[in-house]
Amino acid sequence: MRVYLDTCVLNRVTDPPSNARVVIEADACNQLFRLIRLKRLRWVASPALEIELRKNPDQVTRGEVLKLLAYSSESSSPDAITSRRARSLQAVGYGPFDGFHLALAEQSKCDVLLTTDDRFLRLALRAAGNPGVELANPVEWLMRMNLWQL
Repeated sequence: MRVYLDTCVLNRVTDPPSNARVVIEADACNQLFRLIRLKRLRWVASPALEIELRKNPDQVTRGEVLKLLAYSSESSSPDAITSRRARSLQAVGYGPFDGFHLALAEQSKCDVLLTTDDRFLRLALRAAGNPGVELANPVEWLMRMNLWQL
């Protein structure tokens, strides 16, 4: 199964455990990385992901999260068609990076794009821009796919 993890998922593993949602999502994100290391999931990363991660002003967190990119199975770079698709997604309300992540997940024929970003999920669930890949929260997706292990 091919998964695209957005920046929110990668950052979630370093977020302080400020509430129950953050703790549960961080556990789910760590579970994703476990499944990636076991090669049960193929993680498609991208240059857009690295660029967005490098914008984190916290040097320690930025370094920790960038190290996670070493676990990606492959990287997908946008071509002209994907760049146009990203711009069209931005035009219907997706953020600049969200539009690129979604377009790259589509280009890479991922089974799912995982995010903890509620706004991104709401747009996709309303079918804004007609997403060509499923978007889901890692907690919900792992449970639905019976991949959650306590």
